Amino acid sequence: MPFLEICEEIVKDFGNNPESLAKTSSLLIQYGFISKAREHLKNAIKISPNDKKYLLNLAHTELQLGNYDQFKKIANSLLKLYPDCLHILSNLIHLSEYSNELSDEKRLSLANQWGISAIKKAGGPKSRPPLKKGENLPLRIAYMSADFCQHTVGILIKEVLAKHDPVKFIVYAYSSGLVRDWITDEIKKNCQFLDVTGLSDVELANRITTDQIDILIDLSGHTGGTRLSVCAYRPAPVMVSMLGYYATTGLSYFDASILDTWHVTNATHNQFVEPIVLLEPIRWCFYPAFPAPLIEAPPVIENGFITFGSFNNTLKYNPTVFELWSKILLNVPQSRLILKWRTFNDPEFRKKIFNSFADLGIDSNRIQLRGPSFHMKMLEEYKDIDIALDPFPFSGGATSCEALYMGVPVVTLPQERVASRQTYAFLSSIGLSELIANDSEGYINIAIQLAMNQNRLIEYRNTLRLKMLHSPLMQIKDYTSSLENCLLEIYKNTNMTEKSYLKLHFLNL
Repeated sequence: MPFLEICEEIVKDFGNNPESLAKTSSLLIQYGFISKAREHLKNAIKISPNDKKYLLNLAHTELQLGNYDQFKKIANSLLKLYPDCLHILSNLIHLSEYSNELSDEKRLSLANQWGISAIKKAGGPKSRPPLKKGENLPLRIAYMSADFCQHTVGILIKEVLAKHDPVKFIVYAYSSGLVRDWITDEIKKNCQFLDVTGLSDVELANRITTDQIDILIDLSGHTGGTRLSVCAYRPAPVMVSMLGYYATTGLSYFDASILDTWHVTNATHNQFVEPIVLLEPIRWCFYPAFPAPLIEAPPVIENGFITFGSFNNTLKYNPTVFELWSKILLNVPQSRLILKWRTFNDPEFRKKIFNSFADLGIDSNRIQLRGPSFHMKMLEEYKDIDIALDPFPFSGGATSCEALYMGVPVVTLPQERVASRQTYAFLSSIGLSELIANDSEGYINIAIQLAMNQNRLIEYRNTLRLKMLHSPLMQIKDYTSSLENCLLEIYKNTNMTEKSYLKLHFLNL
């Protein structure tokens, strides 16, 4: 029986049960059928009008469908009904990164609200636990994440853990995710691993204290499965946010948010509660999950027309992105655009995307929407793309790295927020500044000029992977060494003074 029919049978059997409707909608969302998921969530809300879980899931679904006004309406309603609910605030903070509607000031305000509420829920302000005197090594460091699995964070951190210097660090990993796979098994080999999904915040905070952790490193921020609220109990003398999150936590107890020079602008310090620490040369390193397929010639050679593409999460798309992409297509005759994400399983959503482009003058036969596939198959599909187009203001992360690794140039438009500067950082680290636009007009022009130059496309195909392999972006050993020095510097400076310290790697605010 097809997947959608199975879900409909479940709804028929339990149609008046809001929890069954909500669980079915979650399953539908997981497989990309967001329109049906919204329908079932609305029915669940009719039965339980103010249930925060159902409302939050509906807000997420409306955002995935590109219904920004509905998202804001539900978000505002949730904030009024549950102003101090950490789970709701955390989810809305995360979702707001995908929205082009909220100002930086509003995002910071939401994060501050979360931080204040988290400290209040944890019993009020807490002083810093005592630090080790001097520079006694090894330090006990603990990574905390929901993504110790086949996820961008898990894939990279398993390599970092394997290369940590045991003379400097004893390493722990606190896992709050539900997925266990081969990446999890690899991570377990190189640290003291603890599944903390069943522990309350107080229990986990006590465990961190019992383990005598010197530096607690949160990798999740406000993303799914986070245990960030544990940090409001101040269980470790030094706490750091890095890698898996791209904005402020809102919690004043953090001693650092680790970024790099490419992710930071003059405005960045106004978007963060934490001191910003610069990891040189880059905050984020790329490591392929699997052996990548062989690189093939750009498809324009056989097709006779240019194919643009984006395999990003459709949450990152917005009307301005579609407007610029349409202008590129209109200026590159016969060109096509391939978009790929699980939400393109949804017939209604597909129709909406086609209509959005039609309104901008692009016929549906120039747009191809592809659903999800296994990772290796997805990498193979880059053979169908000549030029990748980066969304904004939330740019590609691992998606951009994988496109580049498959020989596909990525055109990007960085802005002020950290999340908008990821592809910019990757391109800068491998010396491809010619693909970085300063404004919308520049973004369009770079894509058009590149489409007119087959020789450049062939050169990118032949050289990009090698450039990446020899760039800072893929030097895991150097990255780990730089991270270790950064962590030791943070700890040393905290030990010297418990005030806001700004030394060496620290940004001069």
